[in-house]
Amino acid sequence: MSHTVSRRLFLGGAAAAGVAAALPSPALATTRPGADLIALRRDLHAHPEGPGQEERTASVVARRLRAAGLEVTTGVGGHGVVAILRGERPGRTVAYRADMDAVPPSDQMGGGDAPAHLCGHDLHTTIGVGIATTLARRPVAGTVAFVFQPAEESLKGAAAMLAAGVLDLIRASEIHALHCGPFPVGDLAVTPGTGLPGQDRGSVTLATPEAATALAADINSLSTVARPVTPRDLSRMVADIQKPDGPLSRFVVAQARAVGNEVQFSYRCWPASRHPEIRAKIREKARAAVTFPADPFPAMVCPRPDAEALEQHLERTAGRSRVRTIRAALPFSGEDFALFLNRLPGTYSFLGVRRPHAGIETSFPHFATFDPDERAITHGVRVMSSWLTRRAAGL
Repeated sequence: MSHTVSRRLFLGGAAAAGVAAALPSPALATTRPGADLIALRRDLHAHPEGPGQEERTASVVARRLRAAGLEVTTGVGGHGVVAILRGERPGRTVAYRADMDAVPPSDQMGGGDAPAHLCGHDLHTTIGVGIATTLARRPVAGTVAFVFQPAEESLKGAAAMLAAGVLDLIRASEIHALHCGPFPVGDLAVTPGTGLPGQDRGSVTLATPEAATALAADINSLSTVARPVTPRDLSRMVADIQKPDGPLSRFVVAQARAVGNEVQFSYRCWPASRHPEIRAKIREKARAAVTFPADPFPAMVCPRPDAEALEQHLERTAGRSRVRTIRAALPFSGEDFALFLNRLPGTYSFLGVRRPHAGIETSFPHFATFDPDERAITHGVRVMSSWLTRRAAGL
């Protein structure tokens, strides 16, 4: 993948060591995950596998799901695992997706030279297994399908699972997902009508290296969002994504570089309808033939009715003070769950994983200092188990 813009880095080029606690610390949460789920998460954390390499992780997941009595299919779109839990009473079929891969070295901020679980996918997988095993012990109505996806970090896993017929396997009417976020542990953030931007990329060859350098600077000038480099910047960005019609309700983040006579570039924009506009601006600046893919990688946009229903459910189950609403997109992140939401309605929410009094860099994905609070596991299992139970029952 091109390194012109890191695909999921919330903070762009900010140094991990330079970001300190910027958000108010929550009261100490009392929920504690069970020892079995802690052990599972630590096992996955100790054996990270990069995008497309999740053989061991998939085996661990499949073994646990079979032991819980679910119908398990492996090898779906690579190392994808699909598990079906059939309830005791009639109802609807709903799905839950959890991603399994670790962050490759190229996408780590201050990390090492090997894949590492710096995006919380070890928690995502653990929460997915926890939900499945919890619901397997309950007399639920309907059917719950679990999709454990490989290769999210490379934006290839969802497409591979869809091409392999995952929707025919699960036959779900909706799909849901949860991701670690830089909020106090146990807090939840819903995304009604918003989500995460897609990404477009391209290249153009000019007559001289000097012309290429000048064009790269021109394309970079399209950016309307400065990368946060201080705790105050980061705090402002987290506040801004919660503002309707705020400064992040419309943006462009571009990054280009000259390699000899060629300019390689990528950009994100919001809303996604702006892609033709941005492409036209790049062509105008280039004054030469620009190569784009057939279509940009799509933005993830969560249906408003589903997210608002989830918000109401979370306020009832977790408490209104623990639920916040995201009103704009994070400029520096993408998500291939977009491909599922293009086919099915559903929700994508953020689960707070920041420890009390910890620096905010410990809860931002892709930082080498990412160190989530494991108590978030039980919060995630509890709220999503109740949500999926409700949706499968048709409530």
